[in-house]
Amino acid sequence: MSDQDLSVRDRTPTRVRRRNGLAAVSGLLPLVLLLVVWELVGSPDSPFYPAPSSWWPALFTRGQGEDIIPATVDTIRTFGLGLVVATILGIALGLGVGASETLDRALGPTFEFARALPPAAIVPVATLLLGFDETMKLVVVALAALWPILLNTRTGVRGIDPVLIDTARSLRLTRGGTVFRVLLPSVTPAVMLGVRVATPIALVITLLVEYLTGVSGIGALVGDAQRTFQPARVYSLIVIAGLISLVINAIVRVVEEGVRRRRVADARGLG
Repeated sequence: MSDQDLSVRDRTPTRVRRRNGLAAVSGLLPLVLLLVVWELVGSPDSPFYPAPSSWWPALFTRGQGEDIIPATVDTIRTFGLGLVVATILGIALGLGVGASETLDRALGPTFEFARALPPAAIVPVATLLLGFDETMKLVVVALAALWPILLNTRTGVRGIDPVLIDTARSLRLTRGGTVFRVLLPSVTPAVMLGVRVATPIALVITLLVEYLTGVSGIGALVGDAQRTFQPARVYSLIVIAGLISLVINAIVRVVEEGVRRRRVADARGLG
């Protein structure tokens, strides 16, 4: 391969990143245009559509600004712990169900029934069993985020080439060695896809549970602002939730890209 070809290939990732950055910026233009039009035609005194310029000051009216940071921390903590618990359980159950036809037949109908339950319908049962606290919120979030990870892991296990399993047996790997050296590396793309799908679900359910139960968090503040007729504060809190979602999605993309690069490097090393 010539030096010119190497130079072109080295510049390709930079061009891709620049193109993706421009696409992301251009994708914000409709939102910016909407906010500008809203600002021009809206009024700070509107009971439904207050002007965007009134949103930020509304966070700090009536001495309410001090509750934003603790509520944000509570929301992020519940979301993060719920996603971690869902990921661990989803991988463990997905590996077991995907590798065993007996377990799949025994647990499959239960999984399908539980997956079809709306998370909002779980909240009353969870509050009866666990009360109005962080544990209840964490359980509901973990259950809602569990299914994409579990089902994608199960699908990933079923898609593993049987030759890999036979190779592990011929090398006399233990069950643990087979799991960590064959199954987990093979299902990593499926797991990451499940985590990417589960991430927004976990955040939405976190806000929903907070809104419905009043347990500390951004969702609880939104419900309180709605009940006390503070529309500008409602919109400002929704913006904060949206910013949290953007940051979390960016982190997930970085992690997913890091995992992908690691797999490519390992494949090249084996080659």
